[in-house]
Amino acid sequence: MSAPVNTFKQALKAGEVQYGAWLSLGSPFSAELMASRGYDWLVIDNEHAPNTLATTLPQIQAIHGHPCEPVVRPPIGEDWMIKQFLDGSARTLLIPMVEDAAQAEAMVRATRYPPHGIRGVGASVGRATFWGATPDYFKTAEEQLCLLLQVESRNALENLDAIAATEGVDGVFIGPADLSADMGHLGDPTHPEVLEAIGDAIGRIRAAGKAPGILWPANDTQRWIDKGALFCAIGSDAGFLGAAAGMARGLFKE
Repeated sequence: MSAPVNTFKQALKAGEVQYGAWLSLGSPFSAELMASRGYDWLVIDNEHAPNTLATTLPQIQAIHGHPCEPVVRPPIGEDWMIKQFLDGSARTLLIPMVEDAAQAEAMVRATRYPPHGIRGVGASVGRATFWGATPDYFKTAEEQLCLLLQVESRNALENLDAIAATEGVDGVFIGPADLSADMGHLGDPTHPEVLEAIGDAIGRIRAAGKAPGILWPANDTQRWIDKGALFCAIGSDAGFLGAAAGMARGLFKE
């Protein structure tokens, strides 16, 4: 029995646009609700949301059974943390704040078993192998792992070609909020200078043969799809709840 096929990774390789959203509430209930609404992928955010390994795994389990890929974002790209998430059955990772090719290569090694990497061989007692019920996991896991790296600064954009060219990297995600802040436009990701940088980055990522991704409001996401973005997050559970709650309450305000 081999590791389950990562259809999200297959779709990116085939050039198919995948629509996703952020999970920021730390709840298996909101994770399952979002997965049931037809999203191709959902980010379980450990960087800015109140998540840990212990809260991430129930959300992965809640998404399981839906045609939706749970994408785990650790708070930082540390190999020990990546190992824990992988053994817990995460197979698509979104690593924040990647600045250069050396860091990209380190993240690839963290997801690979020796001799190609440094991942510890302990998944047989974890959910990744369904506690040993997937005997061919160690031979087939790498093919189903999807590694996505975030570029979020001017320095990262300068090194983007080398980051995207790194073997083992499947996609590069542009973080508009941090990028705009680093470019001197804090809180304004729609500044013309930022928009130009994002468009250029998407073209460079596609030129390297990798999938570009971005988080952008749904009503304007098409602009980046037209430029070549393949995995697009169009909102968050917290944002959707807040917007709907505000709209409903607003109906009864004077």
